[in-house]
Formats: sequence, C-alpha cells, structure tokens
Amino acid sequence: MERLIEFAIQHYYLVAAWVVTLAVLLWTEKRKAGKSVSPAEATRLINKESGVVLDIRQRKEWDTGHITGAHHIPFADLDRRLNELDKFRDKPVIVVCNLGQAAGSAAKKLKASGYNHVVRLSGGMTEWKAQNMPIIK
Repeated sequence: MERLIEFAIQHYYLVAAWVVTLAVLLWTEKRKAGKSVSPAEATRLINKESGVVLDIRQRKEWDTGHITGAHHIPFADLDRRLNELDKFRDKPVIVVCNLGQAAGSAAKKLKASGYNHVVRLSGGMTEWKAQNMPIIK
C-alpha cells in the first residue's frame, strides 16, 4: 500500500489522467444507457401509466421466466422488429435484459426511433427476481 501511495505521489499526472478517463467512461456509459428505474418504479409505470415491458433477452432466458405481459423481442432482432412496438410509441417503455447492461443500448435505439418515454430496468431480471417480484414461465 505504501508503494502505491508513493507511486501516486510521484506520478500524480498519470493518476489524474486515469481518474479523468474513468470518469469520462462512466459518464458516457450512463448517458448512453438512459434513465433506469427500480422494479418498484417499473411496477408503478406498468400499473399507473400503462407502461409496456420490452424483454430483449434470448429465448432460453425468456423461457426461464419473464414479467407478466412483457413483449419479447431479442436484442439481435430489435432493428428488424421495431415496428411491432409502434402502437406503444406514446407509452412508457421499460426495457428489460438479464443484468441491466444491454438494456441501455436497446433504449438508445428506441429513443432514436422516436419513442418518447424509454427507461431500463435497473439490475434487469436478476434484480426483479431478487426482489421476489412476480414472473411467469
């Protein structure tokens, strides 16, 4: 630990460059991903604002359990099947993946296609299941 502190003091410019690079990377990833909502907030959007759940996981993950009423369009097929979501353009769309990572890219595509209110489920289905929220198989 002492050597690490010594290195940081002697090479403060390298440490500063690393911190700035990390901050920019985190900022751009967060900006790209868009707003995230907790499972409780997602439930509120579904129940109070007629929110639509878009599950972008692969078929085998979908088959292990999904949110009731979710629309399944795997991320790889999203560009080709985007027209299936046209009727939900003015409703909140909650994008769900397994861990909450891939949902950011899908949300960005939806926003670029003119969807007004797109959010991603924070922690994805892993968090949904961890909070004992209902799923169907």
